[in-house]
Amino acid sequence: MTEFTSQTDADGVCTVTWDVPDKSMNVLSLTGLAELDALVTAALADPGVRGIILTSAKKDFAGGMDLNVIARMKEEGGAEPARAVFEGVMKMHGVLRRIERAGMDPKTLKGGKPVVAALPGTALGIGLELPLACHRIIAADNPKAKIGLPEIMVGIFPGAGGTTRLVRKMGAMMAAPLLLEGKLNDPKGAKAAGVVDEVVPPGDLLARAKEWVLGAKDADLVKPWDQKGYRMPGGTPYHPGGFMTFVGASAMVLGKTMGVYPAAKALMAAVYEGALVPFDTALRIEARWFTHVLMNPSSGAMIRSLFINKEALEKGAVRPALPDQSVRKLGVLGAGMMGAGIAHVAASSGIEVVLIDATQEAAERGKAHSEALLDKAMKRGKMTAEKKAEVLARISATTDHAALSGCDLIVEAVFEDPAVKAEVTRKVEAVVGPDCIFATNTSTLPITSLAKASERPENFIGIHFFSPVDKMMLVEIIRGKATGDRAVAKALDFVRQIRKTPIVVNDARFFYANRCIIPYINEGIRMVAEGVEPALVENAAKLVGMPLGPLQLVDETSIDLGVKIAKATRAAMGEAYPDAAVDEVIFRLADEGRLGKKSNSGFYAYDEAGKRLGLWPGLAQHWPVGEAQPDLAEVQHRLLFAQVLEAVRALEEGVLTDIREGDVGAILGWGFAPWSGGPFSWLDMIGAARAVEICEALVARHGPRFAPPRLLQDMAAQGESFYGRFAPRARAA
Repeated sequence: MTEFTSQTDADGVCTVTWDVPDKSMNVLSLTGLAELDALVTAALADPGVRGIILTSAKKDFAGGMDLNVIARMKEEGGAEPARAVFEGVMKMHGVLRRIERAGMDPKTLKGGKPVVAALPGTALGIGLELPLACHRIIAADNPKAKIGLPEIMVGIFPGAGGTTRLVRKMGAMMAAPLLLEGKLNDPKGAKAAGVVDEVVPPGDLLARAKEWVLGAKDADLVKPWDQKGYRMPGGTPYHPGGFMTFVGASAMVLGKTMGVYPAAKALMAAVYEGALVPFDTALRIEARWFTHVLMNPSSGAMIRSLFINKEALEKGAVRPALPDQSVRKLGVLGAGMMGAGIAHVAASSGIEVVLIDATQEAAERGKAHSEALLDKAMKRGKMTAEKKAEVLARISATTDHAALSGCDLIVEAVFEDPAVKAEVTRKVEAVVGPDCIFATNTSTLPITSLAKASERPENFIGIHFFSPVDKMMLVEIIRGKATGDRAVAKALDFVRQIRKTPIVVNDARFFYANRCIIPYINEGIRMVAEGVEPALVENAAKLVGMPLGPLQLVDETSIDLGVKIAKATRAAMGEAYPDAAVDEVIFRLADEGRLGKKSNSGFYAYDEAGKRLGLWPGLAQHWPVGEAQPDLAEVQHRLLFAQVLEAVRALEEGVLTDIREGDVGAILGWGFAPWSGGPFSWLDMIGAARAVEICEALVARHGPRFAPPRLLQDMAAQGESFYGRFAPRARAA
């Protein structure tokens, strides 16, 4: 079965069509690359062909490269995987360069055949790098299409010429957001940015492409960088303008990545060095840096977690084998920020929603939250008035529980009080049918205990959304002891409908995400109490890749919430409660009214508008800074191992049943050092033996909370890795 086909019409225009069998989106494989090369070579050699249109038979052009190709290149390289990857990448450069030169005379730059890319929809990664090698890019006016180079988001950078071509086409300054941030544009935005050349009505796409081919002249085929006297837009590194650009970009990259993301540094090096040499040499430099990144374990871990495993979970890797359980009508109980957010994402995904609160005013306020979000989207040009009206029409705000009749899923998002939740559960079950699944949105309360209020515990499940719901991509699904497979399937299908990423965990205190994030926060607070400089705590976290330091994080989530969790945990654990030193700090701040960002006062100081000004100077008065300070690595180890040891314990205890969920959930749920690929990937990087060694040193200095779990000790003794031992074999990432 072929991935590319070609057909030449009576006017001599050859249309090469990309259509990967059994795939909703084209992805480029080595087979496909060879087919494309053969078809283009044949068309260029055929005297009856006047030019080539490259397009897709699908609604989109392409979603990128099949990343399994990279793994295959490494494997085929045997003892020299880097050489194999480099040679494979250079072959790809060769194919794209042949398209770009299109048979023209290398001296006169004449005699080539025009090649135009006609993009019907989304073009990402290699799906844009390939068009960048063509002589013109024409995109259909499809507002849902996304055009860009998002590779940096999964730990690599555009390595098939996209980096070099985009910089030479636009200049380093203009290309920076597309390369360094993975910014995606719709077709009109891509044209405004200078990425594509034309945007036309979808029905005119191929006709306009053919018109351009038949009218193209020799001069239209020569890329600026192949012309004599070419000057890079904005200047090269040693040009006065370019110097400022490259210095600024370097500072920006370091500021955003804290130096822990190898792809960003390699990308900058490829751009800088490539700007100093001829184009073909620049491609070779790009390939070398791309290979360098691919051989870095960080990039492999990021690709595995943020692309392969994330996609597997979204496609139902852990879903019970049951018929489709898509939600038709959703009931949301509680119209606060969480309930309103859930109603918004569901209605935006086409689901009918009943939003219930104790008063009509509160219910309407919850619906107004969705309206405010839609208004913001309209201001950004991402939403039309008609679409906004459609979304709001799907939300029925009421106090009447009878409106829940016909709902096939309920999400309860009332106060974190077992008695309140139990009362709501009974009221709802009296109205809904026996097949309706009841989900409680809770971050800490055990699902098995809450299910006792239900007459149908097999239909009772936990769904933990993260705030703000419209932005956070992870949803944690919690299976209670009595929860049935249909409830799990319903929850997973609902998460798929609202286009988020699910993980499924078994019931336990704090489930998985909060089980790991609370020790991270507590360790940071504990260090403040010990006299560690608060700025050292915060910066150590950021320098190891955490998006927020623990003190800023507790300010964001609110200190009084921390107090509530601490009191509840202490009541449940009794004398075994381990965090009295932490309570001393947060209780004192709460007593002083310093509740975090919501009160404009916490570990940080804020101005009247709520802008964070810096760490609160009063911390040093309450908890004096010690003369001797720990080194950076010590602080980072404490912060990281506070999290990863809980992840290992969760796996050991059966709370986690799939390490893919542990890694993906950690990155999407609380931002665990994305460069590492997640806690289990990071432990595999440093090795179980080294992890145990660090733990033992931390135990000696800071106590038994850092004791390595038996599972980690056993793996260290046997020389095992987590992905070597626990990766699902049938669908291994």
